Amino acid sequence: MQKKIAALMVGLALASSVAHAASNEDITKRYFASLVAGAEPKRAELTLFMTMLPKGGDLHHHYSGALYAEQYLDWVDKQGYCVDKASYQIATHAPDGAACVSGASVMHDNGMLAALLQRWSDKDFYNHGALQSPPDRQFFDTFGYFGPVSATNAHDGLERLKQRAIQENLGYIETIYQLSPMQQDDAFDKQAYAGLSDAQMEAYLAKLDQNADFKKGIASYIGDLKEASAGIDDAQFSMRYQGFVLRFLSPSLVFSSMLSSFEMAMQSPQIVGVNIVGQESVAVSMHDYAMQMRMFKFLKTKYPQVNLALHAGELALGTVPPEGLTFHIRDAVEVAGAKRIGHGIDIAHETDALAIMKEMRDKDIAVEINLTSNQFILGIEGQNHPVTLYRKYGVPFVIATDDAGVSRNNLSEEYVLFASRYKPDYAEVKKLSYNSVKYSFLSADDKKRMLKALDVKFALFEGNIAKSEKSALNH
Repeated sequence: MQKKIAALMVGLALASSVAHAASNEDITKRYFASLVAGAEPKRAELTLFMTMLPKGGDLHHHYSGALYAEQYLDWVDKQGYCVDKASYQIATHAPDGAACVSGASVMHDNGMLAALLQRWSDKDFYNHGALQSPPDRQFFDTFGYFGPVSATNAHDGLERLKQRAIQENLGYIETIYQLSPMQQDDAFDKQAYAGLSDAQMEAYLAKLDQNADFKKGIASYIGDLKEASAGIDDAQFSMRYQGFVLRFLSPSLVFSSMLSSFEMAMQSPQIVGVNIVGQESVAVSMHDYAMQMRMFKFLKTKYPQVNLALHAGELALGTVPPEGLTFHIRDAVEVAGAKRIGHGIDIAHETDALAIMKEMRDKDIAVEINLTSNQFILGIEGQNHPVTLYRKYGVPFVIATDDAGVSRNNLSEEYVLFASRYKPDYAEVKKLSYNSVKYSFLSADDKKRMLKALDVKFALFEGNIAKSEKSALNH
């Protein structure tokens, strides 16, 4: 009898705990609904809410573009470089006849710092105080400015990203890290443009497999990453990495960097995927797109376990001729075998778009939504953004930052934009946080661990929101 009574008491306690947790969630739902209700969402309160919100992961994240320019100025001095006052380019020595100053000097010169930030990021672009280049050029040109130091001091960079993530309750970053090793081969380039075949790719793969320098580059990349990431993972935070390919390079460089990316993903548990990056609308990117997807397909048959998250469809009407908008997402899914799509902006223009979205829904292929960069680079926002289509047709998606340092934002702000523009309910926002773990390339065990951690974090978060709301009512 005593055991039955004890069991009953435990059951009642558990039921009470569940009911209490449920009431906290209900209060949080009602509070969130009040923030997005009406014509003008409560942006300040939404910012506080989204900063506190547990966010599982950021799955579309460029390491070099995530770091703020101020970090790069610090590295300019650590590397013994300087900033050319005329061009704002980093120089390894003082150019003849030009003034070249330290990063610290830039930081302490308000006028020069403001001018540098207008070149090294998107800051001030819309306030008419900046140099008014076209927004897509402004965005992509920034990488050329800080490029000389973006691959240096990697541990410092990863540590800074980790601390910022923890500050906004983000538990995981899957970053597109650094350009994968590659080799130029003029003969392969000539063959590729004449009509690339599997036999030609097989022969080039065999050639690269016998290239000692190529193999050394792969080993060096893995070793450097291991050293740079030491101590980054802990109970609060984890980071994984993607090797990447630049889509506007020659076919031999693209194929060899794809191959090294696949190899590294097989050799290192830290490298969980392969990506292709670079402005999709430039001539080489458009001309070579179908060929590059066939390269991915070929290598995917050699390395079936390797995950692909491909930038695809980062295009809008007018950026390229209309026919260029009709196949990029489809080829990334059906030819290359992508498990996630980065951006996916041109979906409404793709041939048989409804069938593609159904396929993505059925295969559980998620889209990485980057609201800030889509607005800045392509002018796509609000009801013109295809996140409205993905929501309507059940295609899974996640909210991500893209290049937070260039855009001068963070993941919390991306959630604020999503909430204020599309008025989701709290359940959808919460699901997006869990989706960013579900659709990550983490191992099954790591996913399970992180999802459990999210359960705990959300219970605490909802408890704090409920407590705050009850306190506000009493006042």
